Amino acid sequence: MSERSEPRGELTVRTIAMPADTNANGDIFGGWVMSQMDQAGGIAGVERAQGRVVTVAVEAMHFIRPVRVGDVLCVYTHVERIGRTSMTIAVEAWARRFQTRAREKVTDATFTFVAIDQDGKPRPIPQDATGAPAASQGQG
Repeated sequence: MSERSEPRGELTVRTIAMPADTNANGDIFGGWVMSQMDQAGGIAGVERAQGRVVTVAVEAMHFIRPVRVGDVLCVYTHVERIGRTSMTIAVEAWARRFQTRAREKVTDATFTFVAIDQDGKPRPIPQDATGAPAASQGQG
């Protein structure tokens, strides 16, 4: 896993880590970070699917560095693959450190979302604006 100095994808969620989000060690709960990442992935998924999506899997979650109180958590998303009803979205969380304003990658993961209809059943993901078939988008 190579470290990049710049985030990959689009800034999707930006929030501040607060004292209520800490664990017994004083760092921010990993579950809170994961929740922010799931929300960001969901936003990206809804935009691409043009409707409701649900999280069906989280793969390869890496907690690289701790998040601390006062850090601004910036979550970036990039749609990697689109199938007929599902999509894989790479999600990276970066912390802008309180006081120093240094930026560090703190967590990354791959989320899988499924587009659903109003009855909660899987539905096809629409083609993109170029008319490319959904199954081939994001590959290659």
